[in-house]
Amino acid sequence: QVQLVESGGGSVEAGVSLTLSCATSPQWYRNFCMAWFRQAPGKEREWVATTYPSGDRLKYNEAVKGRFTVSPGNAAEAFRLQMNNLKPDDTARYFCAAGDCVYISNSTRVRYWGQGTQVTVFS
Repeated sequence: QVQLVESGGGSVEAGVSLTLSCATSPQWYRNFCMAWFRQAPGKEREWVATTYPSGDRLKYNEAVKGRFTVSPGNAAEAFRLQMNNLKPDDTARYFCAAGDCVYISNSTRVRYWGQGTQVTVFS
């Protein structure tokens, strides 16, 4: 059973930065693609970013490209999402996910989910 544990959410003012972390066993970073999703109230869960097991291939949703940076996890560090210049539209519950690379950006095909961490951005 894969366990994904997110941390780092909070309530912040627009324009500041937050870094989310997703801790799990290091072997899962080597075996699965890892992704961040977010879900705002009343909206569908939205894919945000992905890292591949190689650690050197990253993908981003166009809505966050240039502001968010995803970092692959390894034995020393957790899988992370650095979010800069946060906007009120970034308000959502952010989820860590793990699964098969071909399906990782599809929320209905993700194999494993964390419980999520709330990010609230106020203006």
